[in-house]
Amino acid sequence: MAARVLVVDDEPMVRDVLARYLRRSGFEVDSAADGELALAAFSAHRPDLVLLDLMLPRIDGFEVFRRIRSRSQSPVIMITARGQTTDRIVGLEVGADDYISKPFSPAEVVARVRSVLRRASVPVAEDDATVQIDGLELDPRSRRVLVDGEVVEFTPKEFDLLMFLASNPGTVFSRTRLLDEVWDMAFDGDSATVTVHIRRLREKIEDDPSRPRRLTTVWGLGYRFEQ
Repeated sequence: MAARVLVVDDEPMVRDVLARYLRRSGFEVDSAADGELALAAFSAHRPDLVLLDLMLPRIDGFEVFRRIRSRSQSPVIMITARGQTTDRIVGLEVGADDYISKPFSPAEVVARVRSVLRRASVPVAEDDATVQIDGLELDPRSRRVLVDGEVVEFTPKEFDLLMFLASNPGTVFSRTRLLDEVWDMAFDGDSATVTVHIRRLREKIEDDPSRPRRLTTVWGLGYRFEQ
């Protein structure tokens, strides 16, 4: 059974991005936009871990944490605003399992969630399986790529982009979506960044980059890794 995470934050974009990253990593996810809804969701679903923003409407994060702890020892990772050192110290002193400062990388949040759940002895599905498709082999643990049996070097972001596309074959992704998924929500860039990285990937994985068969363009929509 997949571990369940409750995401509590009053910012819709934060809830949406974290939920997508967590679900993609094998977690079940519930979300809440304020303190009262958080407590109701906790009672209804009994999550294995709570990602808890401290600045919440209706009931603040510290009071939500206090009420959760009065009934459960489920791990809680507190989310604090940048520079709020006092909140982080207080959160850890009252028993939070970890804290994350905004702005953050969603990928880092997923890694923190896994780490805390392991310490709490909650089984966690790993997302480090090797991807093998159409002559490519991608190992996320070693970050090694084989193209038709030959090792090819990739920059960290090139690997991340290729891994994401190859893990979702047949799906079309817009440049904006790829910026969100690969460069994280805090990245302030433009679509040219994606275009350049796609060109570099084709130079490394295609026999003829001008006529790609693995990584194709869907005109007017974006890019697709062919199955």
